[in-house]
Amino acid sequence: MTATLHPAPAAACPGCLAVPAEPVGAPLVDARIALSLPTIHCQACISKVERGLAAQPGVHSARVNLTLKRAMIEADPEIRAEDLAEVVRGLGYEAHELDQTALGVTSTDSAGRALLLRLAVSGFAAMNVMLLSVSVWSGASDATRDMFHWISAAITLPALAYAAQPFARNAWSALSAGRLNMDVPIMLAIVLAVITSLWETALSGAHAYFDAALTLTFFLLAGRYLDHRTRAMARSAAEELTALEVPRALRLGAGGPQEVALAELAIGDLVLVRPGARMPVDGEIVEGRSELDRSLLTGETLPVFAAPGQAVSAGEVNLTGPLTVRATAVGAETSLRRMAELVAVAESGRANYTSLADRAAKLYAPGVHILAGLSWLGWLLATGDMRVALNIAAAVLIITCPCALGLAVPAVTTAASGRLFRKGLLIKDATALERLAQVDTVVFDKTGTLTAGTPEATNIDENGKDDLAIALALASASAHPLSRALATAIAARGIVAAPVDDIAEVPGFGTEGRLGGQLVRLGRAAWVGAEECGGTAAWLSTGQGAPRAFRFTDALRPGAAEAVAALRQAGMQVLLISGDTRQAVDDLADRLGIETRIANARPEDKAARVEALRNEGRHVLMVGDGLNDTAALAAAHVSISPASALDAARVASDIVLLGTDLSPVAEACEIARRATRRIRENFRIATLYNVVAVPLAIAGLATPLVAALAMSTSSMTVSLNALRLAGRK
Repeated sequence: MTATLHPAPAAACPGCLAVPAEPVGAPLVDARIALSLPTIHCQACISKVERGLAAQPGVHSARVNLTLKRAMIEADPEIRAEDLAEVVRGLGYEAHELDQTALGVTSTDSAGRALLLRLAVSGFAAMNVMLLSVSVWSGASDATRDMFHWISAAITLPALAYAAQPFARNAWSALSAGRLNMDVPIMLAIVLAVITSLWETALSGAHAYFDAALTLTFFLLAGRYLDHRTRAMARSAAEELTALEVPRALRLGAGGPQEVALAELAIGDLVLVRPGARMPVDGEIVEGRSELDRSLLTGETLPVFAAPGQAVSAGEVNLTGPLTVRATAVGAETSLRRMAELVAVAESGRANYTSLADRAAKLYAPGVHILAGLSWLGWLLATGDMRVALNIAAAVLIITCPCALGLAVPAVTTAASGRLFRKGLLIKDATALERLAQVDTVVFDKTGTLTAGTPEATNIDENGKDDLAIALALASASAHPLSRALATAIAARGIVAAPVDDIAEVPGFGTEGRLGGQLVRLGRAAWVGAEECGGTAAWLSTGQGAPRAFRFTDALRPGAAEAVAALRQAGMQVLLISGDTRQAVDDLADRLGIETRIANARPEDKAARVEALRNEGRHVLMVGDGLNDTAALAAAHVSISPASALDAARVASDIVLLGTDLSPVAEACEIARRATRRIRENFRIATLYNVVAVPLAIAGLATPLVAALAMSTSSMTVSLNALRLAGRK
């Protein structure tokens, strides 16, 4: 049982149907096994995997969640997760077991639905109160007018009690902590508008402003919902990393191998790791030879030879032969868990970023309160009429209410996010565009990011048909990444496999068999009697003449060259940091014209380099796809990962690249800069509006109703300005 390093990324299908996310809380009780499926991308993938799993004996049900890229399986107790993962790999998809005890199942978008429902309630109530207000404006008076005002109050009070809850909670939290935020003046304006309206209605006044309070709430909820829509589901990347730990292991004892929970292992235990399984612990190989896929942790393109005495890390995949490993670190001390801690620290640091809206709120909120308070006090002293003073204070609060400011950022980010989505980029974080606009340094991972992560044979046509036929027979019997690539390339040329008998795979070395009694081999240079030639190669020995080399290179990801060239042309510094070998990194960097390159980088080295760049005052964009990139993705100022990346990398990143083409990365930086300019324009529009409108309100020339209409006009102006970004070429 073997697993490829990095399957060729599949283009995500934005129009494909995603199954609903699972509910909040503990893992589903009927889902005994959870598998991570990072390469599924559409409804066809879901159907294929579900049918394939459901067809296995002992499997009762299998549900695939496209949003989470995860399969939840109900099966008999004797069914092993690794066996089902191998079934999925046989269907052409990458699969890894997830530990459900370490995994918090992501919730459905209950917060978004609640905001949308509150928006609908406030909008429906505002429309009905507006209809009643039209009658008053048309000349209804005395008892008729009072009746319409009381009906409006009956509609407004319960509607606001429900719809305005998000602002009330946030305002109360801020005041309880002894600080101000944007929701404090919002709630004060709503409460004053309602109190003033009830007072006017009770005194049979000519005007009530219930419609102003509802309209204000409606526009602000629209801004809050737009803001929510720019966010992805909030899951911790560190949690995803922890869930990728192997939940069970085979401990060797006097009675042979026994399956135990990971928590039962101790340092010094002997653990059997079968082909295709991931290492459950850090340790040292004491018996067996094989090859290890370290791509999840280091990004190395090709498997490495594994023999007794060699150190291994949790999360690495054993490819070809059984290994006995003596544990040197378990649980929280493993390299995989330490990487999760790195990610958690980096995530907490990036959370300290202050958005433009937050910075505006710090100045805006106290200014609004001072203006309203001074207006109330001035008019009370001038007229001695509490009713007049309260009306003017309410008008000031409504007309200065940060509705336009509340819409300034989400309106632009929603327009920009829609445009980037059409380009193949999904914005996950609300402040990602602001941070992306500041980028001056771009750090790329190599395998699976700038490259497709799959080897590509380069000299097939230099060999004769007989050699190709023998190589095809041997390569087809192996699941090694080089063998698979070689078999695919030879078969594509119409070559038929030679009749090689007694084919066997020798773990860690290659594949051998007999053709007409002659031993033939395909594998490592030393094993077939050849000298290493540099670069990546598989050697064929047919017993006739010197061994022949099949050379490989890592296929370049579509759009990689264009993205690097465009970023450099825009004046950005571009770096390549990879866990791969020096030669592989230098070859790729030379192909793409990247001057600064770092090879053999461990996950902590990548994160440390990104942090060092940030300490130099650089704004770093990190683009990566593997577990070894997760800490660096979280540490960067802003980050991008492909949709084909593992869950942990996608969760740690701010933006997900939906397709296989890397070229939209450079355009995203330009769109982000334009979006930030548009946000600043919206702030200037809102400020100009306040400069004109506030003196009118303070002078008593704007009733709360006029203030509400002015506030609505400014909000629509900001929204229309944001829409200019969506259509600009």
